[in-house]
This record gives sequence, C-alpha cells and structure tokens, in this order.
Amino acid sequence: MKYFVYCRKSTEDEDHQILSIESQRTELQKRFFGRDDIIVVDVFEEARTAKIPGRPIFNEMLKRIKRGEADGIIAWHPDRLARNSVDGGQVIYFLDLGVVKDLKFASYTFENNSQGKFMLGIMFSNSKYYSDNLSENVKRGNRTKVEKGWRPSAAPTGYLNDKDTRTTVKDPERFPIVRLMWDLMLTGLYPPKKIHHIAMNEWGLRTRKRKRTGGGPLAVSAVYKMFANPFYAGIIKWEGRTYPGKHEPVITLEEFDRVQQVLNDNYRPRPKTHCFTYTGLFRCGECGLSITAEEKINRYGYRYTYYRCTKKRLIPKCAQRSIEVDELEKQVLEFLKEITISDKIHSWALKQLEKARAERSDSAEKIQPSLEKALDAICKELENLTKLRLRDLITDDEFVSQRQRLELERLKLQQTLEKLKQTSSWLEPARLFISLSNRAVCWFTEGDRETKRLVLEITGSNLLLKDKKMLIEAAKPFRRGGIKPSFSQRCALVDDVRTFFIDHDYEDKVRKLKRLFELVEKNDDLKSAA
Repeated sequence: MKYFVYCRKSTEDEDHQILSIESQRTELQKRFFGRDDIIVVDVFEEARTAKIPGRPIFNEMLKRIKRGEADGIIAWHPDRLARNSVDGGQVIYFLDLGVVKDLKFASYTFENNSQGKFMLGIMFSNSKYYSDNLSENVKRGNRTKVEKGWRPSAAPTGYLNDKDTRTTVKDPERFPIVRLMWDLMLTGLYPPKKIHHIAMNEWGLRTRKRKRTGGGPLAVSAVYKMFANPFYAGIIKWEGRTYPGKHEPVITLEEFDRVQQVLNDNYRPRPKTHCFTYTGLFRCGECGLSITAEEKINRYGYRYTYYRCTKKRLIPKCAQRSIEVDELEKQVLEFLKEITISDKIHSWALKQLEKARAERSDSAEKIQPSLEKALDAICKELENLTKLRLRDLITDDEFVSQRQRLELERLKLQQTLEKLKQTSSWLEPARLFISLSNRAVCWFTEGDRETKRLVLEITGSNLLLKDKKMLIEAAKPFRRGGIKPSFSQRCALVDDVRTFFIDHDYEDKVRKLKRLFELVEKNDDLKSAA
C-alpha cells in the first residue's frame, strides 16, 4: 500500500515536548521504511500550528491523496495531523469514503473500523481539548502577570525581557536612544520620519538580534507606533484595559500627552478629495506593494482614472505600468462571467438547497432530544463522581481518569449539539451567495461604486495587477467554470456553498453580502434586474 509521511511541529508552547521534525522523520524511517507492505511515495514536513485549519502542506497532501497518489498516511501521533475539529473531521471523513484506507502512527495503533475511527475521533478531540485548555491557562497567566504590573508579551524597542525574573528591564544599548527620540518629538520641530532617519543613520539604532530575525533598521511605521505607545510612559494596555506598569518609563505621562497633542495637531489625516472604487483591494504582481489610483485630465477636459503601483520601494524599482479603470473593469467582468450560473441552474440550486436544509432539519429534530438526554446523563455522572471523591470512595487516580473520560464525552456531545443547532443558520446566507452567482455581472455593470467594490470583494481573492492584467482567484464558495461550463460543474455549486458554511469562518463575507443586497433593494434598476 502507498503512504505519505507527514511530520509537523509548531513553535508554540503546545509542542515544546514534541520531537523535532527531523527526529520524527528518523523514528518513522526506523519503524516503517523498508517494509514490504509499505511504499512511501513522498514525505511532507510542515512547521505550523494545527490549532486552526488552513495548513497549506497538509491540505496539499490531502488533495494528492484524493487524486489517488497514495492510500494512507504515516505520522508520529494523531495530534500531528489535527488539533482542530475541521482537519480531524476531514481525515475521518476520508476514511469513511475510502479515500484514505489506512493510518499508521509510531506512538498509537489505529485500525480502520468503526471502533478505530471512534477512538481516533476521541484522540483528535483530546488534542483539541489540550490546546484549548492550554490557551485558557496562558490567558489566565497573562492576566495575572499584567495585574502585577508586568507586560506579558515581547518587550518593545528600548526594553528587554528578563528570563530569570520574568520582568521587563531597560535595554542598556537602546533605552538612551529611545529617550533621545522622544526628546526630539517633544520639541515639535521634528516629524517622525525625520526622527527615524536621525536614529537609524546618525545614532545607529537597530532592532535587537534574535534567533531568526532582527538586527536591522526599524521601520518608519514602528516609530509612529512607538510615539503612540503608552508603555513608554509606564502604562500597560491589555485586552482593552489599562494597568500601571512596574517597569522604568522612558517619559512621564505629561510628556506622553504632549506628544499625542503634537501628533494630532501636525499629522491629522488629510480629507480625501477623490474616492476611488478599487483602492486597497489590489496589490502589485511584481513587487507586492499596494495599488493606488489617480485621476488625470487631458487637454480637452476629459477625466481618466488610472490604477498603478505605489512604487514606494526604490530598489529594485518596480517597472509596472498603470491601467485605465475601464480596461480594469472589463477584466473584472470577464472574471464575473466565469463564475456566473444560468437562470435554470440558479432555480435548480435554490431548490436543492431548500431540500438539503429540510433533510438536515428533520434529522436534527430526531437526534437532538437523545443527545440532550445523553449530555444531562454525563453531567450527572460528573456530579456523582465528585461526590464519590469527596467521600473518599475512590482514589485520586480513579477520579482523574474517569473525569477525563466523562469530560471528553461531554465535549463531543456539546460539539455535536452545536452543529445540529446550526443546521438552518446557513440557509439564508447560502441563498444569497447562489443569487449573487446568478446576478454578479448585472449588478457590477449597473451598480454604483460601493456595489462594484462589494461584488469584487465577495467573489474574488488574491487580487493582483501585473503587465496590465488582473490576476484573481475565485473566493470560496465561488468556482470558475470557463466560458461554457457543464451543467454538472455548476451543480457542484450547491455542495460548495453548503460545505463552505459548515467548515469556514464566513461572518465577514456574510456581512458584506447583506450590505450588497441592501444596496440592490435601494436601487430600482438593480432591483428590477434581480
């Protein structure tokens, strides 16, 4: 059988006791490589946390398995594959479909049957519980530390984190320079950019050298942030609250207030004289900087709007030319046509969506009472277990092991109930997405600036401009189908939309989508087109 080997380690606290990627690979080679029943197709290595979905190398491995390049996965432990419910559920779902036929672990034995998948699900849930619990403990520790007057996170420029005392102390090399920078700012004669130039070029200020980063000049934006940070005046801001710090301040609170007044008086943002539709959406495909816009007037008085790279990076200089807004919008329309579905498929998709919602609702109504009853029983068992321990009828070890088992069962039931309660919550947003897939071209053509921007924001992602060409990807759950997409390709939209709302964090997109439909309702031309 063909296998992929997956090794992962993050730099987070949760993985401090885990073998390095190299050690994992070595151990797996000793245990599994060279066996007659195992053919290793490829080895995937990833230095990224698994607490949240979206690991690119892990997702690429699953895609290749789905294409039939391998039948199973070899890993050190189940928590190397997933510490979140989405990735863990995807692995188990692939086992159900037969896409993944086997899993092998160096520290855990898995059998591809109902009991094996059940235990694997518990292992994934346990890994998630461990990460969540660790996160809560870290937050609690941070709150305690900040209440005592010490900053929990990395010290800003001018200070150091003392590992022995776990406090914030002066950086003997940079603290005096930072004080001089504040002195220049207090005069009111030097803008932050000029102070940045003096500190970098005349005083030799550089960031603190760390293992992988640092040792270079401070960014201009970092200087602006420095002058707005009350930490330098002895104040710690944490989670929306203000605490007095015990570290030595650079300036007094009075001096800090004076600097804020200087910044407010001299560096207020200028009022915008032009409002351009697509600024902030695109980036340059050559240098990666933002795309800005400008308006030109020819000798006959006609106005033209162009989009171009900001070209703030002088070395190497960006060679990209500007593109006129009319040409840009033509390319946007071509993209929207590729994701547009016909009226026939639109009607069919809405019916299928309603049918799926009804089926899931019926299933939820039947299952929910039994799940709630099981959850109540688990809670009562936990109460009884505590009473038994208080009466010394069970030992500490028995109490801990049984409580852990019951808490895992309770967590699993709670997550299942939460999913059941959300069965119908995605119906209305999903209906709006399908309707947009049918009317995006019309609304973009006839809409105002805000409408056009919202249509592009919702349907596209990774927007780039290079060689006067727009490079764009269809944002989930939209799909590019080509000039003449097949009916089956467009029918897949229903499944794309449904899985998108089940597996993704979609609140921001839904907010924009509802705003778009509000604009449509207010515009008679767009409303008639709908």
